[in-house]
Amino acid sequence: MEKERKAPRGTRKRDVPLTKDGIYDMALQLIDADGVEALTMRRLATALDANPMSLYHHVPNKDAVLRGVAARVGSQFRAGKREDIPWQERMRQLALDFRALAHRHPKLMGYSFARADYVQPEDPFWRGLTDVLAAAKLPPAEIPRVAASLCAVFTGLLLSELTGALQRWTTLPPAPAGPEGEDAPPPAKDVVDAMFSYALDATIAGLESQIARTREEP
Repeated sequence: MEKERKAPRGTRKRDVPLTKDGIYDMALQLIDADGVEALTMRRLATALDANPMSLYHHVPNKDAVLRGVAARVGSQFRAGKREDIPWQERMRQLALDFRALAHRHPKLMGYSFARADYVQPEDPFWRGLTDVLAAAKLPPAEIPRVAASLCAVFTGLLLSELTGALQRWTTLPPAPAGPEGEDAPPPAKDVVDAMFSYALDATIAGLESQIARTREEP
């Protein structure tokens, strides 16, 4: 009996119809594995066992896929809603949760942090950040400017960590050299965690000073 020939990959009828959610989920898997640069529409179609042209019925191009994936990942962020703790602790938890999300998808987040349009007004992180600033009794007119500054601090700090720059900076002189003059080894994870905590402490202290100044102004 003649063996049944299979249609080429990408031309067979899929058992499950393509959807935007399915495209975004697969794109995220590919990005987590190999990075944003390795993602192409053709490779995405192959992973989905679909004809590349069929993807364009749902998303116009790779940039739209990346925006959709970033939005889906951003929606995973769960800003703390507790109002029975000081705003400083709410801010700390918000930043730590944001860092945890970045570590779950470092390749995507490293790419996203470098984009000016990454943070959107409807994002859970932005809403959580502005809620905390309101709880801190910051004047409403000051909240957007201060929130923007904090976004720059947090995303910049996380980007330097995800790219390894933060770890490398700790080995620069006057960091102690290893035996026989070897370069200082990169810091352990707990050291990097502590460095993030130092930066967070400084940020919160600076915010406290800013709030105190605004209250003193006539």
